[in-house]
Amino acid sequence: MTEPPTNPFRMPERPIGQPPAGPPTQPHRHRRGWVLPVVAVAVVVLLAGGVGGYLWYGKRSATTAEPNEPKRSFEPAQPASEPVAKTPPDVCSMIPKAEADRLVPEATVAATSRESEYTVTFQCTWDNQRIDHGEYWRQRTVEVKVDQYKPDGARTGRAMAQNSYDLDYGQAKYSETYKPTPSPGEKDYTSQVRDIPGVGDGAFAQYFWRRSGKLLWYSWGEAKARVDDMTIEVKFQASQQRKDAAILNNESTQSITEENALREVSGLVAHVARGVAQWKAQNPGVLAKPRPGVTLSPSARPSPSQSTLAAMPTACQAIGEVATSLVPGATTRTRAAEEGNDSQTECRWLNLNLPDGKGKKIRSVLITMHRFANRAGLADPTSAKGYYTEQYGGAKRMQDFEPGDVSWDEPVTLDGLGEAAFMQYIAYRRSTVFNGSTTVTIRQGALVVEVSYAGSSVPAGEGTNSPKVKLMDRREADEGAQKVARAFMKALAGDPGGS
Repeated sequence: MTEPPTNPFRMPERPIGQPPAGPPTQPHRHRRGWVLPVVAVAVVVLLAGGVGGYLWYGKRSATTAEPNEPKRSFEPAQPASEPVAKTPPDVCSMIPKAEADRLVPEATVAATSRESEYTVTFQCTWDNQRIDHGEYWRQRTVEVKVDQYKPDGARTGRAMAQNSYDLDYGQAKYSETYKPTPSPGEKDYTSQVRDIPGVGDGAFAQYFWRRSGKLLWYSWGEAKARVDDMTIEVKFQASQQRKDAAILNNESTQSITEENALREVSGLVAHVARGVAQWKAQNPGVLAKPRPGVTLSPSARPSPSQSTLAAMPTACQAIGEVATSLVPGATTRTRAAEEGNDSQTECRWLNLNLPDGKGKKIRSVLITMHRFANRAGLADPTSAKGYYTEQYGGAKRMQDFEPGDVSWDEPVTLDGLGEAAFMQYIAYRRSTVFNGSTTVTIRQGALVVEVSYAGSSVPAGEGTNSPKVKLMDRREADEGAQKVARAFMKALAGDPGGS
């Protein structure tokens, strides 16, 4: 729900998992591995929530020269002897939708194409770096790249593709035994090459696993194939990490195993090889033409639906006296929202102008109920546990992080409230209304309840964001939040429906 400035500060999301990096540099033609994002950049985006990404590597285009190598101009005009296909290959459609949805649920799909001096390249990426899976966040990516080779003098496109495939196979075999000296804290593993019979004019797969100190832990499978004058590269990366894991730490990370990665990329490259063969049969002896621009199909993530309720739920009404003892003369509001499998109900008591001697006080009580249900509409305790774990993990991660205008105390676990509970005090000097607040978060079955008590004292003639504003101290915030939380859970026990 969208919250007013008087509501307690909510925890920022943790950065999304780090993307995989490529194999170590080895003797090879002009080619680069997957590129890792710079860690310093990740730190900059912590509060905003990071976004992971991948950079494909590919054949060097004519506009990119190696060091000490002069650049050569290139115009992608085709000779009259090279007919151009009217319809380029649709790489994204070569993976069956059910298969893509299984491997990368709710993926953002991006299709690109380009032309270089020696190849016409078509790529498709399925990516989701934040898949909610109980107490874990999962990261999944599938990337497919298809290169069609142009003739070079007396050498046909097929011969050029064969040469490229042979070089790739040789590099893969070399990497089986090539073991670079790792830096302290780094570990890596490269599997044996696994030939894939019956796919195109040749295909193989390989597995890579990398670990770098306490920061990165990732693995992926990679498969390559050739069909006539076209080569295929497929990569699949998958991992998961607990929602309460520390930021920029590979603790609790689990990445895809060798057998699973090789199985998946072997199946994917077979799909693409069949799609390429079909396109070749429909377009014999012609060169593909790049599609203009980039095609992007983001996941359909509907915005939360919100509504204002005419009356408070029964449990909120039952603790009205407790709430108004902390917020005298309160204005009340009740809202409901649907966000995926999370049905939210919010009850608020607010007074922005309580008399306080030489100034005024601001006081607020906010209760938010999150009820989780599966697709069948049944209670979903697993999702509730995942949400609670994420909230607790966020509280732990932020306890030592102080940007200056916001500070988080260490979260404290509480007994006698639901199946699990904790509270955290936050001092907030940002936006239009400064406040100190404590939020108690409680998990009970498929329900998570967040109870916040917030406030400040504003001297006469000063704004609510003046440096002279005195925040509610931790003791008062803790006592008030726990008082409301215990009363509310008792009321819910007498009214399990909460309505």
